[in-house]
Amino acid sequence: MSVRSADGRTGNRSLCHHIYRNMEGKKTRRYIDYPRLGRKGVRRWLPSWRLWLGTSTFVLACLAGLFAFVYAKVDIPDENALAGKEASVYYWADGSQMVSVGAVNRQNVALDRVPKHVQNAVIAAENATFYSDSGVSFTGIARAVVTMLFGGDTQGGSTITQQYVKNTYLSPDQTATRKVKEFIIALKVNNRKTKSEILRGYLNTSWFGRGSNGIQAAAHAYYGIDAKDLNPSQGALLAAVLKGSEQYDPGLSRANHERAVARWKWILDRLVATGAMDADERARYQEFPEPRPVTKPTSQAGQIGYLVDIANKFVKSATGLTDKDLARGGYRIHTTFDKQRTRRLEKAVQDVRAKRLDPEKRAEDTFVEFGAASVRPADGAIVALYGGTDATRHFSNNADTTAVPAGSAFKPFVLAAALQEEAERYGDRARPVGSPSRADELRGALMQGRSGPFVQAGKQLGLERIRDLVLAAGLRKESLAQLEQTFPLGTSAPSAVRLASAYTTFANGGRHAEPYAVARMTYRGKPVAGFDRAEPQQVVGPAVAQQVTATLEGVGWRILGSPDAKPAQQPPAAGSTESGDRLKSAWFVATPPPSGSGEGTEPTTAVTLFRNKPGAPQLLPLNGVGGPGTGLGTALPPQVWAAAQNAA
Repeated sequence: MSVRSADGRTGNRSLCHHIYRNMEGKKTRRYIDYPRLGRKGVRRWLPSWRLWLGTSTFVLACLAGLFAFVYAKVDIPDENALAGKEASVYYWADGSQMVSVGAVNRQNVALDRVPKHVQNAVIAAENATFYSDSGVSFTGIARAVVTMLFGGDTQGGSTITQQYVKNTYLSPDQTATRKVKEFIIALKVNNRKTKSEILRGYLNTSWFGRGSNGIQAAAHAYYGIDAKDLNPSQGALLAAVLKGSEQYDPGLSRANHERAVARWKWILDRLVATGAMDADERARYQEFPEPRPVTKPTSQAGQIGYLVDIANKFVKSATGLTDKDLARGGYRIHTTFDKQRTRRLEKAVQDVRAKRLDPEKRAEDTFVEFGAASVRPADGAIVALYGGTDATRHFSNNADTTAVPAGSAFKPFVLAAALQEEAERYGDRARPVGSPSRADELRGALMQGRSGPFVQAGKQLGLERIRDLVLAAGLRKESLAQLEQTFPLGTSAPSAVRLASAYTTFANGGRHAEPYAVARMTYRGKPVAGFDRAEPQQVVGPAVAQQVTATLEGVGWRILGSPDAKPAQQPPAAGSTESGDRLKSAWFVATPPPSGSGEGTEPTTAVTLFRNKPGAPQLLPLNGVGGPGTGLGTALPPQVWAAAQNAA
């Protein structure tokens, strides 16, 4: 309808206005009804079922598309690459090569050369649904990804197929990308290979510890036989160590042995539960199949095996890598170990042993063990150690054992706690004239080898204060004794590495730097993270450290007055066990005077002596060790230290 205006023109203005008003009254349709129209309050913000369904469908479609894309892009690598694995090389602090470890100790065997009961034990322990699953664990991968996102451990939750893929095709990188690749490749491997082929590959590539990759190498490492000759009980033990040889190899420690026995029993029972073994056969295997003693390759003879052991422990702590990862090879590990200092320390022990011990004439000189470690005060670098006579014959690392009580070598920490308590009480004020000083009494008792004042100091200071100080100085909580009356007398059993490290606190102005054995590390030419060093922490005040050092210099002067230990013009700051300790150990811990070169304080060295009969639960007494005049063997560790110093 048109309307004529006053000037005679015709227009549609009223019609347009009418149409606009009609449109304004209608609701404009939206593709996503959120927030929801026509709803009030909370319901306005609650998505409708259509929105939930649409969003879920869209997300699933995107994930499916992404999965299809990744599945198409990721292919199965060349399995033969495992044959070209590199050895790992360890270097001395000066950059020269210490030892090359590897390459991979692996002997492939056909599946028919592995007894069925061994196959069943592995499947029962690792992946009971192996023959029926799709090769992957969806719950396991989800759990692993969530754990990685929150900074946890990426291990666990894998099927046998996934573990085979990880062993054969992938790097040891602990990343979400590698986990996704593992998942995709495992699906493809499961589709392209038979279960028998996958099981054969898994058994030939798995890490069993003791330097062995694969069931054949493991059978020889643990029992000295071929895989085909393993009985069900032995097979169950090898299946047990697949969970982690550093935790389940029964030859490494008493705790390992207990864990291995428990898991061995569980696997045998599991075989019955899954129908792979009947109860009558299970009843025949009641005695634990003890494996042969742990041995090291001849390339790690002498001190090399102990050095590699300490370096590996530090690497695993710093990076999260496992023995299995390290066994893959390709690493370049630059240690802090000084070649000359290590050799001097080894020769010093050999000389003192040859001169002072005669097992053929004195039964007391049998089963005598030495351990030693040198730590640089400024930064905590472990520069030398002595772990035993030969790592290929005596596997236990005497420099790292926590079974030897510290005795009087622990008392300087009680003195430090007393001095620190006085410093906190008086601050910058001088102690009032005539007021008793517990620290002065302890200094005299330390010089004279008396124990009573230290027991009394423990009561007055509080054992917790002493404990907290030694923990801050670097001793490990698990090496400390119970907080009983004798705690200040050294009933705790720190390793030589840790005790030397704790003593560096006094030589470093009261600051402690955590000990470390590896300065840097690469994998196939790329740096491995985890080797940044923390700044030393202040444990006691500089004045307290200086007073303890002055007291220890007097102890060192007294102890090294023996004919075989000729001190320099200045005595070292030294702590030692006393013959009256009545403990089954002897210690000497010393920091030499500053060198004339102006390079600062020399390394602090801890030397220990004890008697340990293989298989015996307790240390043997030291009465008579070394013949008359050795003070229950306490004279021998200072002689080792002096011989090493004089050789320099």
